[in-house]
Amino acid sequence: MLSDLTTGFIGRLRARDPAAWFELWETFGPILRGQLGKWGGGRLGAETIQDLSQETLAALSDAIDRHDPENGARFSTWLLAIAKHTFCGELDRRMAQKRGAGVRPGELFDDDAADGSSSPAALYEQAVFHAKVEAALRLVERESEFVEFSVYRMRVLEGRPGRDVGEALGLSEPTVTRRLQRVRDRLRGRLAEVVTRYSFTADEAQEAARNGLHLNPNKADDALFDEAVAEIYHRQQDLRAQVGWAEGGRSASQ
Repeated sequence: MLSDLTTGFIGRLRARDPAAWFELWETFGPILRGQLGKWGGGRLGAETIQDLSQETLAALSDAIDRHDPENGARFSTWLLAIAKHTFCGELDRRMAQKRGAGVRPGELFDDDAADGSSSPAALYEQAVFHAKVEAALRLVERESEFVEFSVYRMRVLEGRPGRDVGEALGLSEPTVTRRLQRVRDRLRGRLAEVVTRYSFTADEAQEAARNGLHLNPNKADDALFDEAVAEIYHRQQDLRAQVGWAEGGRSASQ
């Protein structure tokens, strides 16, 4: 049984709600561009990758009315399947024009890692979860006071000592600690919402805990939560740099 958050979001997509589609693009656009770039193996230019990522969402728009999230497929699997379909369409067009000959689509979608490291599929699933964490962090930043979120950014995302944060912002260390906890609690709540919204299966709903982000924690879990968030944040920054993703407006990445 899907949650109300999930079915509500799907309903917004089906109603062609521009805000819902922008949210989807803002959250998963960098992953689509990175995935399409990997499949292209350097054969596709940046503009083509940008076009294909937008075509993927256009195809998703056409498919959303036919999609049944109750069929057991993960949200990430659904998104990837549409991206593959879009990419293969482009490859077929190129091969029909006698460009890119000799490249078999199956060669591009190998899910097994020969060296025993994480498979491409596992890395993709990890990237999707990281995008969810970043989306929650972005929501919290937008709804927090500037100074309050600055405490969290400096203390957790930048790893600065509490005393340095207090001196930079004109706050006492106890105030830094209190504001840090408020943002952390808010982030846990938003993360629970985002994970639920983009989860079609029970397995996806457990992703946060598996990644060290306990949403109903003991006090001892706070440090581990902050450490996991910081690591994911920096990985997302690297991803956005790699795919050349530019965001407008105030964001935690700035």
